[in-house]
Amino acid sequence: MGRLSSLAVLAVAALILVSAPVILRGAFPLHYWDLIENAAQSHELDPMLIAAVIQVESGYRSDVVSQKGAIGLMQIMPETAAWLGSRRSEHVSADDLFDPELNVVLGTYYLKYLCERFPTEYAALAAYNAGPTNARRWLEEGLWDGSYERSGQIPFAETRSYVRKVIMMRSLYSLLYQ
Repeated sequence: MGRLSSLAVLAVAALILVSAPVILRGAFPLHYWDLIENAAQSHELDPMLIAAVIQVESGYRSDVVSQKGAIGLMQIMPETAAWLGSRRSEHVSADDLFDPELNVVLGTYYLKYLCERFPTEYAALAAYNAGPTNARRWLEEGLWDGSYERSGQIPFAETRSYVRKVIMMRSLYSLLYQ
């Protein structure tokens, strides 16, 4: 009887290990993959990072508008979109941000811009959430060193949480979809 119950436990454990990724993919689907992959490739960013930002920002809802006025999948402020559009010689209106393709392209472009101007990816994510002026001030004043390990020092609770959630979601997506 002892051997039979050990085999049953092993069988159940094996079933859980095999089915866990399927269950988790159902709980954490990866929508808009082609858009994400293309934008990430053209801006030389990890597509799982972009997917994680979208998940944390909007939960993959292209029609969402935040209380502060950020729009779409990557929650871009209309003023930021207009500025990004002018850098790309395009006119971008607030209504344009509801288009998933344009939103992902602009959001990825902006994240790449921030990654080039901040010392770490974590600092770029903090700038994406709290604004570049705040993130730069935190680094310059020594309030935070830009590392994940010291992300608890980020002065804004929302930004601390944001950086941690994005990194956690990126890890989860990488595990489930790579």
